[in-house]
Amino acid sequence: MLEARLPGLLRDHRVPAAAWGVLHDGQIVDGAAGLLSTATGVEATPDSVFQIGSITKLWTSTLVMQLVDEGKVELDAPVRTYLPEFRLGDEAAAAAITTRQLLNHTAGFEGDIFTDTGTGDDCVARYVETLHDLPQLFAPGEQFSYNNAGYCVLGRLVEVVRELPYDECLRRHLIGPLGLTHAATGPYEAILYRAAVGHIEQEPGAGYEPAPVWAMARSNAPAGAMLAMRPRDLLAFARMHLEDGLAADGTRVLAPGTAARMQRHEVGLPDIGVMGNSWGLGFERFDTPAGALVGHDGNTIGQAAFLRMVVEDGLAVTLLTNGGDAMALYREVFGLVLGALGRVPLPGLPHPPEQPERLDARRFVGTYSSRVADLTLSQDENGRIWLEQTPKGELAELVGHPVRKELVAYREDALIPVEPEQGMYIPHAFVGDDGTGRARFLHVGRAVRRAEASA
Repeated sequence: MLEARLPGLLRDHRVPAAAWGVLHDGQIVDGAAGLLSTATGVEATPDSVFQIGSITKLWTSTLVMQLVDEGKVELDAPVRTYLPEFRLGDEAAAAAITTRQLLNHTAGFEGDIFTDTGTGDDCVARYVETLHDLPQLFAPGEQFSYNNAGYCVLGRLVEVVRELPYDECLRRHLIGPLGLTHAATGPYEAILYRAAVGHIEQEPGAGYEPAPVWAMARSNAPAGAMLAMRPRDLLAFARMHLEDGLAADGTRVLAPGTAARMQRHEVGLPDIGVMGNSWGLGFERFDTPAGALVGHDGNTIGQAAFLRMVVEDGLAVTLLTNGGDAMALYREVFGLVLGALGRVPLPGLPHPPEQPERLDARRFVGTYSSRVADLTLSQDENGRIWLEQTPKGELAELVGHPVRKELVAYREDALIPVEPEQGMYIPHAFVGDDGTGRARFLHVGRAVRRAEASA
């Protein structure tokens, strides 16, 4: 079904190449189509490797839970038990944050930090040292806010307890025991395979071209900067989680019950609609009336990856892409597979109402600030609501200019853009109270704090 339809879907969505895999009833089928690089014309095959981006967080969380299984880490002990050097701008928070809170994204410090600390084996350790002045947005455990930096801290925890670099921990404790043959922890390994190159648009509407660099900084590897593989190898990892921690050859990778523990509900999310509505210990959860989908997505420089599992059906689906409208392709591919094989359909995406109600946005108006952007919400004399995003730091280097968009009423304490971004209408939720009746956070998966608010 997918093999025949994929080339046409790639053309429809301007995706240079994609590889897919389906695990069902213990059997894996896979396929690929398109070009790994439009510059070289190398064709994608099922054995081509693509970056999996933040799906790597599931691998990092699995490494951590192996340490929990072995009694070397306690989930609810402060991270400083294992990383005494861990520092943040808020000393009390740094002393209190637990491994569990890092795993389920409730640690509360600002998380989109992509500092490049070099390519040496000490890069994760050096990265963690740079977090010493990072602001605390809310008290540890208070709420969810997606945190890349937190997963780099977890990667460092694994390094310290194992006394090995993060990449070597991946190889010894996951890649090797799972019997993976096409998995690369960085560019020096990826080049040994047919490796996909990301494609990006330099200017809107100009078309997708090969990205000038292959990967992000190695210092962010535990959060998803470098790990690449073919769909079949990613599904071998998913199979282990579906089969209670056992690899295909019977090797025990996680203790009995640990995989289910990782997939269980830990924390709820605001109603954002384009992310899961809850999170586990690493796993993103999509809770629907028909049951739960669990998995994760990943995005790097021009590459996007998707993984979903229906545990009760023993079903896992993955799609790896290298540019174009990957989200639209994902919706079509996963809609087909889940519709045919699973009991849990793909959740729908949010859309703006045809006749949005007029809204007094005074509770929302203001500037919400992070290290990567300022988000300024205003309402004009005609009642129209505008959000201007001004990039800063690393994001300014990539985007380079402010982006302005109109928002309309969506649900209580949530607005939604009039125009889609990357094929999606992403709701903007407003959370909490700053003590004056105004929202404390603008939440888009990350909690972005009102500039005037205190932690």
